[in-house]
Amino acid sequence: MFWILLAIMSFGAIAFAIWPLCKDLPRQGLLAAVCIVFITGSAAGIYYKVGSPNAESGASQAPDMDQMVASLAARLQQQPEDINGWKMLGRSYMTLGNYGGAAEAYERAVQLESAQNAQTLVSLGVALIQGDAQQFTPHAVAVFENALALEPNNPEALFWGGIGAFNSDNASLAAERWEMLLSTDPAPEFRNILQRGIAVWRGEPVPADAPLASAGVVVANVSLSDVAKAALPADAAIFIIARDPAQPSPPIAVARRSLSELPLAVELGDRESMIPGRNLSAFMEFEMIARVSVSGNPAAQSGDWFASSIVRPAENREIQLTINEQVQ
Repeated sequence: MFWILLAIMSFGAIAFAIWPLCKDLPRQGLLAAVCIVFITGSAAGIYYKVGSPNAESGASQAPDMDQMVASLAARLQQQPEDINGWKMLGRSYMTLGNYGGAAEAYERAVQLESAQNAQTLVSLGVALIQGDAQQFTPHAVAVFENALALEPNNPEALFWGGIGAFNSDNASLAAERWEMLLSTDPAPEFRNILQRGIAVWRGEPVPADAPLASAGVVVANVSLSDVAKAALPADAAIFIIARDPAQPSPPIAVARRSLSELPLAVELGDRESMIPGRNLSAFMEFEMIARVSVSGNPAAQSGDWFASSIVRPAENREIQLTINEQVQ
């Protein structure tokens, strides 16, 4: 009875917390929220399967999550064809932060399903990204592409597939996928991120009326050297990018301006973040790049001009970027 009550209380608390964020979503947009609740409830599910439901209540009898997951993993070695068991193991490893283990479990489930379940593929892709510190490897990109081939309107696949397309230098496809997701009328907080990403990928001005997520983290004073100015068309686009030097793709935050606006001060903060939860304010150090794109594509190409600098906001939140180098 104790564990049943605990599960109900946990479910209620999480539902109360996420309802304001997802109440405006249509049924298909609730998928991510359902996954959150499902992951949280996985511990109770595992306990039901491999624990001791008849054990007496009390702190001394409380099961250890690691032990329950280990028991489930051991059982799956004896029953390797249990698709739902592998999925449960994957969700449990995700809860524990063991992303490598989660990816292996989901890989097993994908194999058993002959890679024909879009949601399992999405779960595998997310585990791969988390395990690589949100680095989009070719394998992760391919997994989301396969999910979209099976289920073109899957919200999670559209979101991650959009970022994957951008990392593959296909900004147009990235924008199309996020536009499809935007058409599902997501919650305002998520809509803000989608609108800004689409505008950047389409080479359009960021909506001025989009709500701000937070104050700026850094101010970049961007200017153009005389040599660069003479070589560039007046209507070229400028992308101001914050990225992790160790894992540059995808970027942390992006803003777009026009060459005709220079010199100007650009404030970059959490409102320009590309991925929810991966906020610029969480980074103690990052690289700032100001790049003039001759093609209008946010991905660097030969002939573009740029300037870069390492930023430590705690030491100095205002930097100078003078564009004077050319991409070879």
